[in-house]
Amino acid sequence: MFDNLSFSINEREKLGIVGANGVGKTTLFRVLTGEEKQDSGEVFISSEKKIALLKQNSEIDSELSVYEYVLSKFPDLIRTEAELQIMEDRINAGDSFLAEKYSQTHELFEREGGYVFRSRCRGVLVNLGFDEARFDDPARSLSGGEKTRLALAAILLTEPDILMLDEPTNHLDTSALEWLEDFLRQYKKTVIVISHDRYFLDRVATCILDIDHGTGKLYKGNYSTFADKKKKDREILEKHYRDQQKEIKRIEEFIEQQRRWNREKNIIAAESRQKALDRMEKIEAPDKDKSPIKLRFTEAVRSGSEVIHCEKVAFGYFASPLLFSDLTFTLFRGERLFISGRNGCGKSTLIKILAQKSRPTSGSVSYGTNVLIGYYDQENQGLTGSDTVLDELWNTYPDKGVTEIRNSLAAFDFRGDDIIKSIDSLSGGEKARLSLLKLMLGKHNLLILDEPTNHLDISSREVLEDALINYPGTLIAVSHDRYFVNKLASRRLTYINGRFADPDTADGVLELSAADRETSEEKISDVKKDYLSAKKAASEKRKKERAIQKNEEEIVLTESRIDEIAAEMSRSDMTDHVRLAELYEENEKLEERLLELYEMKEALT
Repeated sequence: MFDNLSFSINEREKLGIVGANGVGKTTLFRVLTGEEKQDSGEVFISSEKKIALLKQNSEIDSELSVYEYVLSKFPDLIRTEAELQIMEDRINAGDSFLAEKYSQTHELFEREGGYVFRSRCRGVLVNLGFDEARFDDPARSLSGGEKTRLALAAILLTEPDILMLDEPTNHLDTSALEWLEDFLRQYKKTVIVISHDRYFLDRVATCILDIDHGTGKLYKGNYSTFADKKKKDREILEKHYRDQQKEIKRIEEFIEQQRRWNREKNIIAAESRQKALDRMEKIEAPDKDKSPIKLRFTEAVRSGSEVIHCEKVAFGYFASPLLFSDLTFTLFRGERLFISGRNGCGKSTLIKILAQKSRPTSGSVSYGTNVLIGYYDQENQGLTGSDTVLDELWNTYPDKGVTEIRNSLAAFDFRGDDIIKSIDSLSGGEKARLSLLKLMLGKHNLLILDEPTNHLDISSREVLEDALINYPGTLIAVSHDRYFVNKLASRRLTYINGRFADPDTADGVLELSAADRETSEEKISDVKKDYLSAKKAASEKRKKERAIQKNEEEIVLTESRIDEIAAEMSRSDMTDHVRLAELYEENEKLEERLLELYEMKEALT
């Protein structure tokens, strides 16, 4: 998995570990905690340092309630609390000999946080998305994501010296994510975190360990600093490699020349240069598969200008309060709408209604002309269990070639023997990636995506982002990946107080209750700034791409016409001097224009 991996971190540092799925990040965690023994090398951890590890999938099988489970992480305080109560009762009954011991025990209890640990437990649970009404629910009855959040709450409350978190942002909504970021930024001890959430790493990490192709390199700074530095490192490595290859070629040509002359001094010179060449420390060629693979979503046909119109849409389960109500908005071709809100507010339900997979309790949803929907959900429906990964794509898209299919699979981290795995043997994350890839290769003009970046590593997320940025159709998505949202969104529906408000309309703010309006306006104004900025950037990018395409088309036409003129002027039967003069003048103008076009191309690219 990795070899000769060396790094060190200091107290209070926040280390982010990044790398593609399967490079060994979780295995490294198991080595650091002693759960797995390394094949070679040494791990040194300061003595008496308490380590706590949050795994991706926490299997909590406790009979305790949610609240009791986190309280159970403070056995000493609970025991001391009980002892204090017994001593207090005995003192009240007249046992004055316990007064001094009570005072000492009370002082220790207070110093260790005995009067705040219960409120801390409640606060952390609420901030990680647990409603107080669920504090009495049995921990074992929780969903997988809820168990992971409960395990995270318990670990944060114990405040270990070295806090190790494996994908802690999974299953957290935006408000819980922001709270966790603030908590970790203020944490006075060491944090080591594996994450594909770039926004999270930007806010939390003070250094990044990049595990790539079996080696690791430590970078100081947050994720953005690391990404820039790694890109520059690669450019420098490629330049040094090219320069060295030129030098090697020059020396080899010199040696060959000296050997051809075959005199004694020439042979000596050749042998001397050969020894120098043998001693040269060769730079390895940069890995070709590190270059990002480009994929594209394609439109089958262009939809009408108005894509979706919702009129007073509401949804609620039988005999339960409505999840949301009175949702009215219109979505136009080319817009990228992101739906946000806390867990359980109905985002996935709304997505299913818009994708025609569910019906609203009341209200209506209408679609424009030629709308073809491509839908991706978190449950990854539509995969054939007995097929291999490769067969699943080929059976769906028999017209695509081997190279295109394999490149597409590689972009989503299916390589080598992965492509001959059966669908039944895939993990949940692998099925999610394959479902998303199938959708990407299809032809739709409206994409509806529910948490599409879940289970994707950073490189796969970037492939998806680039494909969606260049997608000419319309997009509706739910995502907690703020980096992904900020890069793509041109519009948002935000869940506030039982409703999805549209910040891009006056009603989105004005229809809220007066008590909530000021807070909502502040939130929405910040969101809207981000959207308008992203929308402007995307628009400028599209304009530039159109200009590049137009430039290239004109270059082709101009060069083609110059070739035609050259062919006509060189004809053996061309004796019309007037026509020759016209052609010569046209050719001069075209040559000048071609020079301008090449200068424009250089400036654009």
